[in-house]
Amino acid sequence: MHSSSAKSPDTQCPNPKSPSGRPAVGIIGGGQLARMLAQSATSLGCEVIVVENTADCPAASVSARLIKGNTGDLAALRELAATCDVLTLENEFIDFRLLARLEAEGQCVRPSAATMEKVQDKLVQKQALEAAGLAVPAFRSVSQPKEVAEAAADLGWPLVLKKRRNGYDGKGNATVRSDSEIADAWAKLDGDTCELYVEQFCPFTAELAIIITRSAAGESVAYPLVTTVQKDHICHVVSVPADVPAALADQAESMARRAITAMDGIGSFGVEMFLLADGTILINELAPRVHNSGHYSIEGTVCSQFENHIRAVVGWPLGSTELRAPAVVMVNLLGHAEGQGTPSGVSAALSVPGAHLHLYGKALSKPGRKMGHITALGSSVPEALNTARTAADHLYFGTPS
Repeated sequence: MHSSSAKSPDTQCPNPKSPSGRPAVGIIGGGQLARMLAQSATSLGCEVIVVENTADCPAASVSARLIKGNTGDLAALRELAATCDVLTLENEFIDFRLLARLEAEGQCVRPSAATMEKVQDKLVQKQALEAAGLAVPAFRSVSQPKEVAEAAADLGWPLVLKKRRNGYDGKGNATVRSDSEIADAWAKLDGDTCELYVEQFCPFTAELAIIITRSAAGESVAYPLVTTVQKDHICHVVSVPADVPAALADQAESMARRAITAMDGIGSFGVEMFLLADGTILINELAPRVHNSGHYSIEGTVCSQFENHIRAVVGWPLGSTELRAPAVVMVNLLGHAEGQGTPSGVSAALSVPGAHLHLYGKALSKPGRKMGHITALGSSVPEALNTARTAADHLYFGTPS
């Protein structure tokens, strides 16, 4: 296990609020990430309470209680906090100012409002990473279309125009190749009402990612570096270990640790990176939460990113990130069409030896929607990939109800 530690006073959660005496973990958001966090938390004896605006969200069936409410509503967050020892997040879209209000009222929020302030605005995130001496794509703040052209004069074409907040899976990005494309990209991203920035386009040879889990005490563990395959800005395949020299993997791990330390992060964080042809590594962005590139860790490592996140936010020691096999591959299961969320072909998929199926329990399928994933372990990446894809090919999401 790759780990580091720092001396710190006791950072365990306050005395449990639950009558049972068990730690109560509140999760803001009820999607698939909350579902997998809840599954890990309950296996450790925690009570899990989730706030989400839909009663049939993925996390509902695996949580002790669901509070139906808007995750951006302070009243709903206060109701959650009233019965929880610690609050954590399944996404980065909760305004840090709401979290700061909860902290001011004595609630334990991990990651903290200060961390979220630096991470959830991607321009501020880039500035913080650069200030920490970490390599990132060249970037500029822009407030009007003409500033995109001015940035191109320095950075060259193409540029990537991005929303500073609330973008994911490519939603909130637009590649701009010339002056003539600026107006359309600006309109697509609602530049007159949303804050934007631009980045230099990176001609990467591979997309890498790594999960770092850091505790409030300063202890951290690093998961193996992975290679991700993206299509249409959505992660399709994660392979571990990444096919890079050991020295480069060590460099990526060091950069990721420094990034999360710079943000004073607590919990599991995803760090996405670009590998350039000359061996340069650039940090693309951080996710202050458990991350799609770490789902393989449920079966693939001794302690998953989800369990380690719960350990970190509750204040328990972190677990081993050692791989359970020489190679692990995860394949995302995406919706094929609109229809019911339960796929056809489950029996056939489960008949594939070595394939581990995870379904997220979403009621409805939509094209490209993340509906589940399959993980396979093997003696090599090609072997594991073949197992995972064989199982995935049996499944179809979108059968009419």
